[in-house]
Amino acid sequence: MNVLIIGGGGREHAIAYKVKQSIRVKRIFCTPGNAGIFKICEPVPVRADDYSGLAKFAAENNIGLTIVGPEVPLCAGIVNEFHNRNLQIFGPDKKGAQLEGSKVFAKQFMEKYGIPTADFECFTDQEKALAYIDRKGAPLVVKADGLAAGKGVIVCKTNEEAKKAVKLIMEDKAFGEAGKQLLIEDMLYGEEASILALTDGKTIVALEPSQDHKAVYDDDQGPNTGGMGAYSPAPVVTPGIMEKVNRKVLQPALEGLKNERMDFHGVLYAGLMIQDGKINVLEFNVRFGDPETQAVLSRLKTDFVDLCLATAKGTLNSIELKWDARPAVCVVTASGGYPGKYHKHLPISGIENAEENKDVFVFHSGTDLRHGEVVTNGGRVLGVTALGNDLSDAIEKVYEAVEKIHFDQMHFRWDIGAKALK
Repeated sequence: MNVLIIGGGGREHAIAYKVKQSIRVKRIFCTPGNAGIFKICEPVPVRADDYSGLAKFAAENNIGLTIVGPEVPLCAGIVNEFHNRNLQIFGPDKKGAQLEGSKVFAKQFMEKYGIPTADFECFTDQEKALAYIDRKGAPLVVKADGLAAGKGVIVCKTNEEAKKAVKLIMEDKAFGEAGKQLLIEDMLYGEEASILALTDGKTIVALEPSQDHKAVYDDDQGPNTGGMGAYSPAPVVTPGIMEKVNRKVLQPALEGLKNERMDFHGVLYAGLMIQDGKINVLEFNVRFGDPETQAVLSRLKTDFVDLCLATAKGTLNSIELKWDARPAVCVVTASGGYPGKYHKHLPISGIENAEENKDVFVFHSGTDLRHGEVVTNGGRVLGVTALGNDLSDAIEKVYEAVEKIHFDQMHFRWDIGAKALK
């Protein structure tokens, strides 16, 4: 069969890498792709945001399965477009994608179905939001309602910081239309974990847990990014915690998907905060996380295409998940200045040297090919990922590989996996 992948980041490179391993697959197409993806996939002569054009391409090129990586096409309704043509696609419909597309919708969904989360208030009026901050008092978390590429969440330790965040979102329109409405939440404490679960609307199955690192600098300092690294499994998710996640988060969410009549055949990602055995959901996403996917899929032994097809077709209960017991660690190398301004088109060297170790995979995120040379083309550039006999071994291998790679002003965190060692 032929497979189409939508997206152009590290997550999509990891997806393409797993799709290529499937004996089912003949040809793999991708749009918009990147320098690493196009070593595996054929380019598509259709823009990644031309959803009807992509559906037409899928119909004309005998695409048996389309896998959507990013949230934007899902929220825009690409799944509805494909379903209208009776095409097999992995991802939720436009209604289901609201669980990521609107933080307000997601929080109200959690409240309705008894899913544990922080107390919150929603605002469309700036003055009311500022008055609430005076009334409630910091620490607080201020969130733009809509999609903001992982950067619309501002953690505020003082009332003054919270008010600045409100003004940044509503007055300065730092996140554009995403900030027309905002949430103010109570601060949660503890350790974060990511649960990527597959659901076909009837069954929900959690993949191996992972932990993402959002802050740009070591020790979780500095502004939030799309993610600076991840590891799997996450020791903070003990068997007891996983049982609570299934009972208090995943099963109620599945009931909600059914009750709200969402056509949801894809990933429900629960970002968790865990403290003293208690769990709270920070957010829902409706697609594979980036960079969690690089760490989690590196450990997956089950045929990934079988898994995605079963999810799309509604036969997920027939699939058995098998995992490599070895842990995986992914370290993101980013452009200097990210998540602020950064330079593009800087030459990258050393990728082949890094991949000489058979347990190391370099997944491309923001890369491009210029005159046959791989260059930077985004804030997050590469997701260097390693499997190890234990976590210490994986960390050692991944940083050995990272140090072989060079581009001007390359930045990365040195502490990915350190929390798990503790």
